[in-house]
Amino acid sequence: MIRELTSIHQIASNTWNAWAGDYPFLRHEFLAALEDSQATSSTTGWIPKHLIVERDGHPIAALPLFEKYHSRGEYVFDWSWADAFERAGGRYYPKLLSAAPFTPATGPRLLGQTDTWPEIQDHLQQLLEHYSSWHLLFPGEQDMALSIEGDDRFGVQYHWFNHGYDDFDAYLAPMTSKRRKAIKRERRIVRDQGIQLRRILGSDTRPQERAYFYHYYQQTYAVRGQRGYLNSDTFDRLFAQLGDQMLLVLAEQDDEPVGAALLFFDTTHLYGRYWGGQPLDCLHFEACYYQGIEFAIERGIQCFDPGAQGEHKIPRGFEPVKTRSRHWIAHPQLRAAVQRFLQQEAGAIDDWQNAARGALPFKIEP
Repeated sequence: MIRELTSIHQIASNTWNAWAGDYPFLRHEFLAALEDSQATSSTTGWIPKHLIVERDGHPIAALPLFEKYHSRGEYVFDWSWADAFERAGGRYYPKLLSAAPFTPATGPRLLGQTDTWPEIQDHLQQLLEHYSSWHLLFPGEQDMALSIEGDDRFGVQYHWFNHGYDDFDAYLAPMTSKRRKAIKRERRIVRDQGIQLRRILGSDTRPQERAYFYHYYQQTYAVRGQRGYLNSDTFDRLFAQLGDQMLLVLAEQDDEPVGAALLFFDTTHLYGRYWGGQPLDCLHFEACYYQGIEFAIERGIQCFDPGAQGEHKIPRGFEPVKTRSRHWIAHPQLRAAVQRFLQQEAGAIDDWQNAARGALPFKIEP
């Protein structure tokens, strides 16, 4: 039996979290903070529709699911598909989406017992009588091992990997002399401007520090004439409910805040998520990348995913990794057109990943 939830509060947090593990972006606390602050709601076009599989009256698996009325906040862009379909007389929205909202970070999507997937897929098939499509974004390897209906789309992100480094210098050691010197120079430029950085666990932050972060978060969007997807209430709830998996990097100059970065982490991954600050030389690199690398080394975290895009990460040792999404299109003609597009795009993605690998700063062993 499958039950649809219109609120994450319709299932016990300990039940849901037993499935989600410590991956922060599908924890009950994360989804509840977004929902309770109205970041995911009918007003914003993110309507919860989570699927719960029950056997003998007991929940055993879940698929996070949202009814979407746009494609904002997804980081896998299908605007052109929607435009083409609607110009041809179709209706692309609403669509169905399984993803961590506003978060382009790979992780588990089918939660709980994986043998429930055929049952979930049958239910999705029935739902697609009323929706144009279902989209599974940034699924983990366990998800992709299942026989999931749909067509794959690939992208490239840049991740840092911890190869057993003892400290930051050990991370620099395999690089070419030119790149080591460039990174050290960037860090020195930050220090020479009198900028000090503090790493603060989310649970240890003070209200004023959180207010500084939120100011700079919104400022990043304001320069583009936009507002951030998340409001201050969202972040207040996240700091209160998920603070032990959050890291605030606060930059100060003359005892005044000049920038802030917010990261999340679990036992294996560090995730760079939000940043804002004054246009000071190299501050972005220090707050968003080098502080995160130091934190990951200290904690023994194996992978640092600093977020989508950003080819400037390559010369700083962030390796190109392929990301994946899967798209199940109901309309036969639209599905065929999307398949043709994805086949062409996949080759370009492979070429880009290979070129990015060749631009990494590490010395080539003879």
